[in-house]
Amino acid sequence: MNWNTILIRYGEMSLKGKNKSKFVRKLKENIKAALQELAGITMRAERDRMFLYSDHPEELERAIEILPSVFGIQSFSPIAICEPTLEAIKSTSLEVLSKTETAGKTFKVEVKRTDKRFPLVTGELQQELGGHVLRSFPELIVQMKKPEILLYVEIQKQGAYISSHIYKGAGGMPVGSNGHSLLLLSGGIDSPVAGYLMMKRGVSFDAIHFASPPFTSELAKQKVEDIIKQLSKFGATIRLHIIPFTELQQAIVKQVPSNLSMTTTRRMMMQIADRVREETNSLGLITGESLGQVASQTLDSLTAINEVTNTPILRPLIAMDKLEIIQIAEKIGTYSISIRPYEDCCTVFTPSSSKTKPQVEKVRYYESFQDFNEMIEDAVNGRVTVIPSKLTEEEFDDLL
Repeated sequence: MNWNTILIRYGEMSLKGKNKSKFVRKLKENIKAALQELAGITMRAERDRMFLYSDHPEELERAIEILPSVFGIQSFSPIAICEPTLEAIKSTSLEVLSKTETAGKTFKVEVKRTDKRFPLVTGELQQELGGHVLRSFPELIVQMKKPEILLYVEIQKQGAYISSHIYKGAGGMPVGSNGHSLLLLSGGIDSPVAGYLMMKRGVSFDAIHFASPPFTSELAKQKVEDIIKQLSKFGATIRLHIIPFTELQQAIVKQVPSNLSMTTTRRMMMQIADRVREETNSLGLITGESLGQVASQTLDSLTAINEVTNTPILRPLIAMDKLEIIQIAEKIGTYSISIRPYEDCCTVFTPSSSKTKPQVEKVRYYESFQDFNEMIEDAVNGRVTVIPSKLTEEEFDDLL
């Protein structure tokens, strides 16, 4: 019997048909990146499941803590492997349950008989195992719906897999299996959640952050890097581009009326982001905008901002309210970082009032008195790129 294995079950990838191998390969890469600190773990991927192996129990325990954050995993279980015979399955089942607290617990037996040569059909084997378990653990209570202990037995040609616990995975699709984009990351609550939701749909991304020193501090930049590190735990390595935005932002404040300055600021950010998107081979731009949450996020404002680019803009939070966004931020561990009291460039330069229905013609008119193109070029060329993770840039590029 072998106790050194975790069985991983796939999620939506089961629907991908002939393209499934690409999704499985990407999931394997992401798991490998997430478990990079665990040197003793080896992996084997099959079409319908994946196996992790280690002779070090503490590494498997650590893997169990990490795997729920990796998108593309439906569920996973530590398993015991034995010969596919009735006697071996019976004895191994008792040994598995002996490592579980059973007093007063409800349980059921679930069998998946992939190898149809096994002499007992599924229902017969479930009854045989259930009776055998109850004779050895009379304190257990049979319950077919939502039992506290699920004795799961899967019979394959090469062996029987037995477990007493199924851990829920993050679901979704492997990060990077659905293209690469660029996330506009402010350091607030919303944009990290937007990034997380796009990762769940298989989108990998670089992030871009606009800094306006000395009005914004090094602590604000560190906050953004810490957000990136937290998001990286969900099965992706993220490259961060920090844009020097002071000169351009001061020019906007000087040239554009204050009630339109936020609209122009967003337009300039979008143009810079679009340039960086091209250079990083990204397919879209991701923002944390929620319709109507602030003046720059009304439908009129978004229309004025969208005008400067033909690139698809992905807004996964567009119909969410603030409470929903905060709940997700708390769940994924970015909320406590985002609320650190270090202001980003938008917060520092926020006008006392902004137009909720800016007219594109007026915005263009005030922008026409200043040549912003050279400043946009300088901002793009002056960016600093960092990878707030353990991977080098060469290793990161290998994952794309």
